[in-house]
This record gives sequence, structure tokens and C-alpha cells, in this order.
Amino acid sequence: MANSGGRATVTVRIGGEEHIIRSNVEPDYTLRCAEWVDRRIMEIRSQVGLIESHKVAILAALSITDELFQARGQLRELRDATASRARALALRLEEGAAEPPAREEEGSDAATGGGAEAAEASARDEGVAGEGGSPEPVKETSQEPNSGQSPGLRGSGQLELPEGG
Repeated sequence: MANSGGRATVTVRIGGEEHIIRSNVEPDYTLRCAEWVDRRIMEIRSQVGLIESHKVAILAALSITDELFQARGQLRELRDATASRARALALRLEEGAAEPPAREEEGSDAATGGGAEAAEASARDEGVAGEGGSPEPVKETSQEPNSGQSPGLRGSGQLELPEGG
């Protein structure tokens, strides 16, 4: 690994071929990226058999892009769900701050409209965690290249390049 003018030069092996890569990022990061691409190429080769290297590279690029798009979609869904929960909590806080404090009557929940139990039930209904309430589960995603098959292109055999294409 060499460094020329702030750019690191790294030799990587992808698809059985050595390539010299110059980049502004850390050499270890470049190596990890190259290993990711190489693993995807090897996965595709093992699934489709012997095809031309450039076709395997195209399928690997499409597969990795599919994985990126799926991750972006999941991130967008998580952001939307988080924003929705934040709005619901803000609304509840505003509603609570706008109401005058209730007088407590001894032995009765009438003054508070049902007490903690009502607040818990309301929080559960809105999908907001309160005392004893629990939020909806968040989907877990994996960033490992070989952890299960994604519903998209990876390992599904959905993409093929025609002969001579």
C-alpha cells in the first residue's frame, strides 16, 4: 500500500484478478469494499456456473445495488415510524400541558380520568411506550453479506444476462 498525494494505493483481488485502487479513504475500508464485491461475485459464480467475467460483474453490481435500495427503503420506513411516534408523543405532551391539573379525590380515579391505567391503555393504542406500555417491534436488518437471502436479487436467480449480451 502506497500513498501518493493524499490518496492511498491498495492492491485488491476481485473475481480472481488483482486490481490497483487509488482512493481518499482508509486502505482497510477499500479492502473491505473489495472483499464484499469479491464475495458477491463468488456467490453468483457458484449459483450460475461458468459465465463470462463481465457478466458476473454486472450481476454482482445489480445485486449489491438491490441490497442498497432495500436498505434505503428500510431506513426510510424506520425514519417515518420514528417521526410518527415523535409527533404522537409531542401531541400527548401538548395535550397534557394544556389541561389544568386535576384535583384528586380520595379513593377515586374520576379526577384523573382513569389514572395510570388509562394512560397506559392510551399509550398502547397509539403505539407509544408509556409506563408498562411497549412500542411496536422494530425490524432488525443484517449487514452481513452471507446472512440469509434477501427478497430481492441476491441469490434469487431473478436476473440473468442472455448469451452474447
